[in-house]
Amino acid sequence: MMGKVDAGHKLHGRMRLWEFPDEYVVEPTDGTGGSFLSVSRVDGSMKLLDELPQCSAVHVPKIQSIYGVMGMLKLLAGLYLFVITERECVGSYLGHPIYKVSSMKILPCDHSLKSSPAEQADQLWQKSKETEFSSLLNAAEKTPGLYFSYDVNLTLSMQRLHDLGDEAKTLPLWRQADPRYCWNNYMMEILIDNKLDPYLLPILQGTFHNFQTAIGKDTIDVTLVARRCTRRTGTRMWRRGANSDGYVANFVETEQIVQINGCTASFVQVRGSMPFEWEQVVNLKYKPKFEVVNPEKAPQVAERHFLDLRRRYGAVLAVDLVNKTGGEGQLCEMYGNAMQQIANEEIRYLHFDFHRICGHMHFERLSRLYDQISEFLNKNRYLLLNEKGEKIEEQSGVVRSNCIDCLDRTNVTQSMIGRKMLEMQLRRIGVFGAEETISSHPKFDENFKILWANHGDNVSIQYSGTPALKGDYVRYGKRTFEGILNDGWNALSRYYLNNFCDGTKQDAIDMVHGHFIASVSRDMTAQPQKGGLEAFASLPLAFSLFLAGIIFAFMSLKQARLEWRHLFFSLMWASLSIAIAIFVRANGRMFCNRPSLSKPRR
Repeated sequence: MMGKVDAGHKLHGRMRLWEFPDEYVVEPTDGTGGSFLSVSRVDGSMKLLDELPQCSAVHVPKIQSIYGVMGMLKLLAGLYLFVITERECVGSYLGHPIYKVSSMKILPCDHSLKSSPAEQADQLWQKSKETEFSSLLNAAEKTPGLYFSYDVNLTLSMQRLHDLGDEAKTLPLWRQADPRYCWNNYMMEILIDNKLDPYLLPILQGTFHNFQTAIGKDTIDVTLVARRCTRRTGTRMWRRGANSDGYVANFVETEQIVQINGCTASFVQVRGSMPFEWEQVVNLKYKPKFEVVNPEKAPQVAERHFLDLRRRYGAVLAVDLVNKTGGEGQLCEMYGNAMQQIANEEIRYLHFDFHRICGHMHFERLSRLYDQISEFLNKNRYLLLNEKGEKIEEQSGVVRSNCIDCLDRTNVTQSMIGRKMLEMQLRRIGVFGAEETISSHPKFDENFKILWANHGDNVSIQYSGTPALKGDYVRYGKRTFEGILNDGWNALSRYYLNNFCDGTKQDAIDMVHGHFIASVSRDMTAQPQKGGLEAFASLPLAFSLFLAGIIFAFMSLKQARLEWRHLFFSLMWASLSIAIAIFVRANGRMFCNRPSLSKPRR
């Protein structure tokens, strides 16, 4: 079977975790045999055991079932082992079950910190950091959208799996995995160093949805997989644009797969932030100002990004969906100018002002975009395998879509392209006639819309913390009153999360992926602390003082009829409230929840 792991590298699918006083022991219980994995609770060292340690009558070990070892993090406060405690089967891929991580547990290996004299010297500082690290670990424990398989490599598209050499197909899954799409790539390093192949489980962050439907006598199986890149991962406002290497924020590879009558077809699209250095740092405003960083380097950064895409996917058509005017217009102009310098026969740029053309709920006008890109799609095709697994068609190019967040407009656009390509594939296989469409089959149409709506919601939750906007159009094919209300609520939720929660979440993401890890290394000294007013900046405190000033101003104003000096106090309290409001507005950034492991450029 394509992409199946060699029997000699079989992963343990069910285990029992024993928590002894000085070690954790992982016992395989799925019948595959193999050694027990021992992890020291003192220093995190690992070794394989042939038998379970003897249980003490005094210290009875805690026992629970687990379904995978995700890896280990080395932080300032010790080492932490991540394990999967609950899983949910969400479908199959190439005939193998796919699981979603329902719950994980983080096990501390920090006993040495409690006994080492050298560490005790820093005990007070470590204690001050304990709450901070605890919040980061709690955030990491709630990471959404994690999927895995014990048998097949989820991090590679079907075309890349098919093209793997025979030698590569015999390697363990972790060696086959694409590190860009392996969520726990950094955390597996310690397990790799200890040669623990049966325990090395690659995890994908993204989405996995599928459905089956009948067309006459044929049963069609449609699957949608999203793979989130780890090179510049993060939250909506704290990861924008590209870094100097050309890796962009919210880069997601989306693969649509259809299986019918033994044939398999696949089509890949990608999304990602505009590929030059820009940011939008939160400052309590609903729409913070866009800021382009190092504009003179934009063409070089964009070129690095697109050369990488060219190498991985072939020809690239960049579809830019942002506004031509306003704050977005500045970024659109920068993007267009950069692309003029690097565009060629294999790398093309197309701007489509989504809001201007499709505004006021005229999403049917997306057909205009399809008319402009259909030639590219027809030329670069899709993957098609026949009943024998032989390649009949090959995808030789990719459409790269973006809006500002690469969420809402992007998902509507990608679902339209996915629909058109699926219809093209079904006509090629012979299931659809020349004029037949998905809309001709109501049940198929409904399932397809739900598939893409769920996909868009999940990708959005991972980046912004809320479901996608405009999701009702993807789900129902039209805008609804309930959908408009939901969009309003989700927009407000995004504002709250961006300003008051995402800094901690960004730190947790950076920690898991090993970005800026020096900041949490045990060998580093404390980071500089906030000073001056910034150390006391608190929005609840500022709001309380503002409210108190207003109340006292009104109370004094009521007394002004009895004694004129109360008018002075009323003006004084009102002035204080106004001054607080002006100060908060002018210094909004210091009142927001910001990352501490990474700093914004400005």
